[in-house]
Amino acid sequence: MDKTMIPARGLTHSGKFHADDVFSTALLELLNPEFQVERVLEVPADFDGIVYDIGGGAFDHHQTGAPVRENGVPYAAFGLLWREYGPSLVGEEEALRLDENWIQPLDLEDNTGCGHPLAEAIGGFNPLWDSPDTPGDRFPSAVAFAKVILQHKLEEIWGIQRAKSLVEEALSSMEDRIVLLPRFAPWKMSLPKSEALFVVYPSQRGGYSAQGVPDPESGELKCPFPLAWAGKRDNELAKLAGLSTLRFCHNSRFLIAADSLEDALAACRIAQRTNA
Repeated sequence: MDKTMIPARGLTHSGKFHADDVFSTALLELLNPEFQVERVLEVPADFDGIVYDIGGGAFDHHQTGAPVRENGVPYAAFGLLWREYGPSLVGEEEALRLDENWIQPLDLEDNTGCGHPLAEAIGGFNPLWDSPDTPGDRFPSAVAFAKVILQHKLEEIWGIQRAKSLVEEALSSMEDRIVLLPRFAPWKMSLPKSEALFVVYPSQRGGYSAQGVPDPESGELKCPFPLAWAGKRDNELAKLAGLSTLRFCHNSRFLIAADSLEDALAACRIAQRTNA
């Protein structure tokens, strides 16, 4: 995104700060590293910049008739800014997903005081009642903290987007409904809605891992590993399965680990026969 789309100057409210104005500021600083905010009680009539969480404008939510999402969750300043600028960072689909899963709970907390651990953590940056510091003294530290969190969220999304082409290429050459990845990559955005039952990839611990793919509607595994394997490991599991390098099966039967690719693939095929 072109940083010139975001004014270099901004205004938000002074006094005690909250997750809403803090994350709003963090977002604007990420969008434009030159962004500077002033914290005020009232917005000057001649102010030339972006105003949020104060003043009753496009990025405030305290006035009568403030925007509300279709699902009934009211917007706060952070959600309003994300609605405007988030799609340029991650695309429409991912912007909506992040709003639903992460921003909406923060907006709801700001509008209702319902409580949210992250909002409480941000609020904890405010000075104590007998501190010589003012909220203005502490605000930059709170924004820096929020910016790290938000940056990691964005990087996570960008990583998933980069993985999509790799996963979809592997899906195109799937055999026996098993997708073989050349390296681990986030795959849950692509495979649940496909015909894939399992995904196999080199493990960061050595050897290979295989995971069952969940159904996109129920979230249940399309094809779990055999019940008799659940929680078993090492020699006991290898003998039980007849696969010499199979060394672990998660108790929930969604994950196995094997020293060889051949045994990881064989484990998936045995699971398919067991569930047939």
